[in-house]
Amino acid sequence: MLVPISWLEEYTKVPENIEEFAEKMIMSGSNIEGWEVFGENIKGVKVGKVVEITPHPNADKLVVCKVDVGENKPVNVITGAPNVFTGAFIPCALPGARIPGPLHGKPKKEEGEVVEAGEVRGVLSEGILCSAHELGFPDKVIPLVHREGLFVLNGAFESLTPGEDLVKALKLKDKVVEFEITPNRPDCLSIRGMALEAKATFKGQLLKQPVELSDTFLDSKDFIEVEIKRPELSKRYVARVVTDVAVKESPWWLQLRLMLSGMRPINNIVDITNYVMLELGEPIHAFDIRQIKSKKIVVDVAKKHESFTTLDGTVRTMPHNTLMIKDGDKSVAVAGIMGGLDSEIVKDTKDILIEAANFNQDSIRLSSKALGLRTEASSRFEKGVSVTLCQEAVERVCYFIEQLKAGKVTKTSVDCYPEKSDLPETKVRVDRVNHIMGVTLSKDEMVDILKRLDIEVREEGDVLYLTPPHTRLDLLTEIDYVEEVSRIYGYDKLPLTVPRGSNSATKSEERKLMDKSKEILSGLGLYEIQTYSFVSPKAGKMAKGKEVPVVTLINPLGDENSSMRTALLPNVLEILQKNMDKNNDEARVYEIGNIFIDEKNDEGLPLEKVSLSVGMYNEEETFFTLKGVVETLLKTLGVKDVTFEKESKNPGYHPGRCANVYIGKERIGTIGEIHPEVLANYHIDKRVMAGEIDFDYVMSKADTMRYFTEIAKYPSVVRDIALVVKDEVEAASILSIIYKEGTELLESAELFEVYRGNQIEEGMKSCAFTLTYRSKDRTLREEEVALVHDKVLKALKERVGASLRDS
Repeated sequence: MLVPISWLEEYTKVPENIEEFAEKMIMSGSNIEGWEVFGENIKGVKVGKVVEITPHPNADKLVVCKVDVGENKPVNVITGAPNVFTGAFIPCALPGARIPGPLHGKPKKEEGEVVEAGEVRGVLSEGILCSAHELGFPDKVIPLVHREGLFVLNGAFESLTPGEDLVKALKLKDKVVEFEITPNRPDCLSIRGMALEAKATFKGQLLKQPVELSDTFLDSKDFIEVEIKRPELSKRYVARVVTDVAVKESPWWLQLRLMLSGMRPINNIVDITNYVMLELGEPIHAFDIRQIKSKKIVVDVAKKHESFTTLDGTVRTMPHNTLMIKDGDKSVAVAGIMGGLDSEIVKDTKDILIEAANFNQDSIRLSSKALGLRTEASSRFEKGVSVTLCQEAVERVCYFIEQLKAGKVTKTSVDCYPEKSDLPETKVRVDRVNHIMGVTLSKDEMVDILKRLDIEVREEGDVLYLTPPHTRLDLLTEIDYVEEVSRIYGYDKLPLTVPRGSNSATKSEERKLMDKSKEILSGLGLYEIQTYSFVSPKAGKMAKGKEVPVVTLINPLGDENSSMRTALLPNVLEILQKNMDKNNDEARVYEIGNIFIDEKNDEGLPLEKVSLSVGMYNEEETFFTLKGVVETLLKTLGVKDVTFEKESKNPGYHPGRCANVYIGKERIGTIGEIHPEVLANYHIDKRVMAGEIDFDYVMSKADTMRYFTEIAKYPSVVRDIALVVKDEVEAASILSIIYKEGTELLESAELFEVYRGNQIEEGMKSCAFTLTYRSKDRTLREEEVALVHDKVLKALKERVGASLRDS
């Protein structure tokens, strides 16, 4: 929320130094985004009066204005603005003047722009006539009449003197502080709310603002009646009628206040309602009473599939249970959100109805979200607004209407308030406050702090019974008041203590295994990545080459993030593709993360599993590089009985360069070279090795306990064999036979070469193995080894047709 300090000072005194003000407000619990001194970059700009306009001799769309700037003679200024006219008072920047800018569409400079004289199509221009934008006002707050032209001051001032310094004449220089208001403090969405915070912080006084009205003979009840049909959605509705309304431009002080607070001035009636909303925090709406045909306001929900045209000209279908303000049976406004187009204030409006109501915050939040319509009013109602503000806000609006001579106010309001409620009283123990804060404040010190916050205090010994101000909807329990005392006392004054409790928190076994796995993979030269769980519904098909079930989000951020990932591989491929786009010649990455399966768990939610995906590319990466990474990881984690079986039917992988990974008989995943058609989906033109395994199952089979065995006392006997087998015979099946027939004497068997080429028949291959024999209790004799070795060779010949290679 933007808070002009000059407005705040109408309620309470604050330090003149803005940095001191900001620092102390922050320390008392207010969040400040920043501040600026508006108008400090405007120097040397004067009030100019256009006394003569002539066409530019060399340009059809330009005119030459003679402008009185309080000097001996008028200056020539060239402009193409459509709203310039003789007699117009317009800010005029002469050569040497500085304005915030930007000038003529140039980029804005932080230090502003210095104005220079110059020729325009052969005619000297001795300065510029300024727009509101060039004076530093954001586009969103500039009145519509000034957005496309010069900043004409006539309507906002009764009198101006040519040559006056613009900053002084318009009182532009003001400090503006931007506060970040947390959802639990809706009372601070108002000038008075922030003034109460400043008053408590600086030990000041809160000044009351006038609301006195003149006596009239008219009564609002003669014009309107109010009925609330849904009191659970609307606690109170206050209406007051104003007659003989004169709709015109607001005076400058009112426009400036709104603009500095981030709101666009519209006309005097609308501006007054917005001004009071910013001042008190109560949203207010004004209706043209001519559109209330039935002379009765009814607060009720919308009809089923009801269409309604809001003030912005949009026809909207009202969601179920949207609260509406109705003229009898016809809707005239969306309660607490936006008025209707037919009942808006226009130039010929003569009689108006001022509305200040209280609406259920959940109802407004749901309706605002369903409509996709968020306004200043809805943002306040959805956080909570005090029901007691309604009458005060209406009276304050009527006060300004009288002060600006904008209409005649009726003497009473119609106040429909079905169920009045008292403010809650909370018991607060003095010793409890001190215990939580870690200090020894006296009861009197606490009472002083509480009263500075306008909290009513009733004392009974060392117990305080506290009643909050009517705007403080957040003060409900004892701990809420402890926080109030703490922040005003000063968080910086509270003693520093070490948190008590056990520091023995340890990682779960699963987390330890994940960390260990990351350490292993990083040691193998892979980089960890972390990607989003929200993915496109097409991601699975793109990576796997076939349709896969998806877990769809109910309320997605967008189509590209509308489902939960069912695999990590698509994300890994995206990362590899990005690395290629950056001209990286190689990449080796992995991710361990959750995936979401389209199966329900005990809570009715998608099943969550931990998965591991690895991906790599460069000129030297092959299937066996990837297989080696997976083997090393599983072996280091102590996973036993790991095998790899050839897979040729998986559409996501290159046939013949792919394998399923098994632990025992359980398939835990697939690794291999990604199919070219899948790579084309990602615009990848290099060979990629990648895969994914069920890491939950891996962790269930992991055994990181280290078992030590005695160093062998007896020598080993090593035999190298080269077997010629058919191409389709897998090395894994050969090893399986070797281990099965090798008895207890076979210590290990390792494949060290696969050869195809000269001296090997076509359709055949040579697989070379090293077999190591050893006994634990004796030195083996040659005949013992030969007996087992021959048995192995015989089994290989019988089962897979293996023969020893001659050379």
